[in-house]
This record gives sequence, structure tokens and C-alpha cells, in this order.
Amino acid sequence: MKSNHLIFILLLLGMHSVFAQSSFILPMKDRAAITDKILEERMQTILPGLMERTGIDMWVVISREYNEDPVIKTMLPATWLSARRRTVLIMVKKEDKVEGFAVARYDVGSAFKKAWDKEKQPDQWKRVAEIVEAHQPKKIGINKSNDFGLADGIVSTDYEAFMAAIGKYSKRVVHATPLAVGWLETRSATEMMVYPQICRIAHEIIAEAFSNKVIQPGVTTTEDVVWWMRERVRELKLVAWFHPTVSIQRFDPESFDHLRSFSKRPDKNVILPGDLLHVDFGITYLRLNTDTQQHAYVLKPGETEVPAYLKDAFKTGNQLQDIFTGNFALGKTGNEVLKESREEAISKGLQPTIYTHPIGFHGHAAGPTLGMWDAQGGVPGSGDYPLYYNTAYSIELNNAVFLQEWNKEIRIMLEEEAFFDANGVRYIDGRQTDIIVIGN
Repeated sequence: MKSNHLIFILLLLGMHSVFAQSSFILPMKDRAAITDKILEERMQTILPGLMERTGIDMWVVISREYNEDPVIKTMLPATWLSARRRTVLIMVKKEDKVEGFAVARYDVGSAFKKAWDKEKQPDQWKRVAEIVEAHQPKKIGINKSNDFGLADGIVSTDYEAFMAAIGKYSKRVVHATPLAVGWLETRSATEMMVYPQICRIAHEIIAEAFSNKVIQPGVTTTEDVVWWMRERVRELKLVAWFHPTVSIQRFDPESFDHLRSFSKRPDKNVILPGDLLHVDFGITYLRLNTDTQQHAYVLKPGETEVPAYLKDAFKTGNQLQDIFTGNFALGKTGNEVLKESREEAISKGLQPTIYTHPIGFHGHAAGPTLGMWDAQGGVPGSGDYPLYYNTAYSIELNNAVFLQEWNKEIRIMLEEEAFFDANGVRYIDGRQTDIIVIGN
């Protein structure tokens, strides 16, 4: 990375020490500048290696306005909120670099130079064919995929027209699944400079939501907290990529149920002293996403801290996280990590459910699936994809614990963003190790 590029990023971020009271959120113009710098960096430092790794020397990504391939959305400049007309991006590997062509009426940012003059060649598909012929690629990747929706973005009409246009080269067309997934899952150096800030913002919103500023026990409902979070995100000029959930586990006969916890909650669930609260929340900022689950406890009158039995239960969630991330290794598949982690956790007396997913450009992002809550035996296809370095994950899981004090089983449900590289797994902005306390 060029030094002036690094200085530019640091100046715009302001650094955490300067903004110690609150995470600094950039104005829209500065966000666009960083987004475009990151895209330029990714095209120069990530894409060439991925094309070398996959053996694809030409990658063609095609979209029409408002029906965008998920991949093309990550390649557009910050000021493009959608493709324009039909946008065709062609990436050609040349030694250790990638040259980008835009078969469109305009340049597409700095990475893709306009390569079509409609007045000279009215037929866009013929121009595509000319570029293919000029570079004579050995393997042409297009975004078709059986296992990854995010890598399956070419629509049937564009596929048919493209294949017809390139004639004999159609025999060299392959599914670009490993290239598309690699592009989406791999994080750049600058992205990993800004990602802690993004995760910090999400953590701060949760901390504020789980406080007496927002919650008045006996009055506030879980839906009140959910909508406060939605409003807070908008106040910060950010967006939530999914509707948050806030749920309650308490001393009552009701058993834990995944569907009820995440999609079928009572509309007016009043928060009371003694409740163990759970939140699932995510934001999007600088084209990167967070997905976080944490717990809070509402003190009863006379209590000054979380009861010991809940603290002990919470520790099992951290224990399961450690077991799980300890099994990450380059080249292992998601299903292999899931199986090893479950076996180890069960052997240590835990009752694990693991449902971790990659995160980055999308909340539920492309990359290896590491379990689903209703598929603990593994996930065919996406679960068979291997782990690569420089990838990010939402470490999402829960451990079931029977509480004698409540005479019922509860779940410690945790989710935190983590980064995997040659040094192992590290949490991008730390993880929850203590239950948040809400005063009465």
C-alpha cells in the first residue's frame, strides 16, 4: 500500500484516541473517498492473486440496472448506487496485474476504463466478443454457482447472449464460483484498519440500548428497544442490514425455541427485573457489515451485580467460542471445523449449537458455512468450501445450560466478528466476556 494512501485513511478515520468519547462516523463525502480507495486497493492487491489461485484469466461480470449481480455491487464506485443500462465488466489477468474494461457507455470508476464506443460499434455484445478475441483467454469465469447465491449473479438472458456472442470461446467458459467467493470473502489491509471502528460503533449502540437511558423495567418492551435501535442507526446516518431482535429469558416455564426467539416474539414483551436479555443486531458502514449478539441482565431490587449462576452460564459461551475458533485452520472445510468443534465441546460437557457464517460485503456473506442452527451435521456445498486466510466471520453459536435456580434450560447466544489469518482467529473489536448490567 502506498504511504500517502495510508496517511489518507488515518486522517479520515481520525483514530480512536482522538475520538475517545464516541466512535467517529465520517461524512458521506469522506466515506465515498475511502470506499473508492479500498476498491482500488482490492483490485491491485487481492484480485490478481485470486485469479492466479483459481486459474481464471478472464472474469466477466454482467448486470443491468436495478437487477445487479451481488459481485458487481462491490465493484462499482461509491457514487454508483446501481449499474447503468447494461454494465459489462471484464477483468483480464496480465502477469501480476489485472486490467479492467467497462463495456458500457461510461468509465466505471478508476478500475474499469470505458472500452466501448457505441457510435463505432452499436452492438454491445459484439464489442464484448472483440475484447475476448483480442485477449484469447484460456479460462473465462462467469458468475454461475450451484452452492453460493452471491456467486450466481448472471441472469439467464445475459448468459445466453454472452455465450452466443463469443462463439468458439464459449467452450472456455467456467463457473467463477471460487473466484467470486474469494473476491467477496477476502479482506484487504485497509478494510481491516476500518473494520474495528465499524464493530465498535455496533457495540456502542448495543451498550446504549441495554442501559437505563433506553430501558425502564416494568414499562419498556422488547419492541421499544428494537425500534430505538433502528432510530439510533438512522440518527448516525447508517443503515441496519436486518431488523434487530431483542428477546427475554426469565424465570418462567417457557422453554427456549429458536423460531420464537428470532421471528415469533410477542409484540408487547415487557422487560422486568431479573430478565436475561438478548440482542441480535447488525449495521452497514463503508460497505462492510456487522452481526452481533450479546446479553444483558436487569437487576432486581437489592441486587448490585449479575447472579453468580448466570455469570457461570455465560462463561460456557466464551468456552465454546474458544473451542470453536481453536479449530480454524487453513484448508479445513466449514463442515470439518464444525464437526471437530462439536465433538470437542460435547466431550467437555457442553451442549453446543454452532451456526457461524462469513461476513464482509454482506451480512450473511460468501465463504464456508460453519453449521446452521438446524443443520448441526454439516451443510453440503457451502459447508465443503475451505477456509482461507484474510477472511472474516461472525462467530455465531450458543450453549445450552440448565439452571437449577430457574428449573429450566437457557441458551447463552453469542455472536462477534472475527478475523482469520496466519496468526489464527482474533476478534475484530473484542468480544463480550461479561453480561451487561442494567440498573433497576
